[in-house]
Amino acid sequence: MTTNSFQIVGFDLDGTLVDSSGDLTAAVNDTLDFAGRPLLTVAQVKTMVGGGAKHMLAQGLEATGGCTPEEFRPLYKRMLAYYAAHLSVHTRPFPGVIDALDQLDARGIKSAVVTNKFESLALTLLADLGLTERFACIIGGDTMGPGLSKPNRAPIDEMIRRCGGEIGTTRAAFVGDSIYDIMAAKNAEIPGIAVSFGFLLEPVEEMGADAVIDSFADLLPTLDRLSA
Repeated sequence: MTTNSFQIVGFDLDGTLVDSSGDLTAAVNDTLDFAGRPLLTVAQVKTMVGGGAKHMLAQGLEATGGCTPEEFRPLYKRMLAYYAAHLSVHTRPFPGVIDALDQLDARGIKSAVVTNKFESLALTLLADLGLTERFACIIGGDTMGPGLSKPNRAPIDEMIRRCGGEIGTTRAAFVGDSIYDIMAAKNAEIPGIAVSFGFLLEPVEEMGADAVIDSFADLLPTLDRLSA
């Protein structure tokens, strides 16, 4: 690792490190079916991921007829229970993830996860996939408290602290697939890298990322370019 290279690289989870679209869609559709609503496709649900489980279900219900706050609460509890019991049925790392983590390790660069998924669910999922030990820290959407998930900079700052760095001094970058990820990176004043293969809410070119990668094979060369 050269003195100009990054010391920490953070990753979003769903749609960035792992393709969880099958399990997230199953959880949404179980709830919609219970509520007597039409089911959604994986492609539809992908556009609803990024802002956390509550946001995902709210969008799913809105797309199928709307929902009152009183109706929403029990449906949300049901979806969380279903998803917690079916976290890793279909979810797998995207191609190249393990190789990229190995390359970061070889350079002495710490990897971390910052997701808007509840911390407990993120920890369980990564344990199911045998990935927990690959990360210096794992921060969820509820870790920092209400209102302090991405795009707030708080979880990015906490990532840097937990990895032994100093805010504004330690060189860090963040990789994600949504505007929440890129805005969090910008708010934390670190480079944001968007993946073009994730659960995109809008064209990846419109996110304002510092770089875009089409696969994890592009990650290290992109970090080298950004750190030059």
